[in-house]
Amino acid sequence: MGLFGKKETDTTPAVAEVVKAPAKPKGPVAERNIGSVIIKPRITEKAALLGEKNVYTFEVQRGASKFEVRDAIKALYKVTPVRINMVHKRPRHSMSRSRGRDMMEHGLQKAYVYLKKGDRIELV
Repeated sequence: MGLFGKKETDTTPAVAEVVKAPAKPKGPVAERNIGSVIIKPRITEKAALLGEKNVYTFEVQRGASKFEVRDAIKALYKVTPVRINMVHKRPRHSMSRSRGRDMMEHGLQKAYVYLKKGDRIELV
């Protein structure tokens, strides 16, 4: 029964204390670059009509918050948004009428950025 016998003296050298690296902030904010939050501006008929009222539409990364979009707009276009509305479009499946195949419409996230009267964003 050598399993529970007396313990022999430990001859291995003492291990130095392990120094931990500083903790990274958790969540999507830590991994996201400000320039990568905005994917592209959405140029549609509705966006053009809203552009006359100082409202600009952008396609943004999924999971991006209003605060990340605000910081990206400040950094890229040098204007401060008054208000930002976020819209989530869910992906959907449909059947193609002509070919009878299952079609996939991709989801996206849009941001409507409201600016002050004098501010403008040049998209084109």
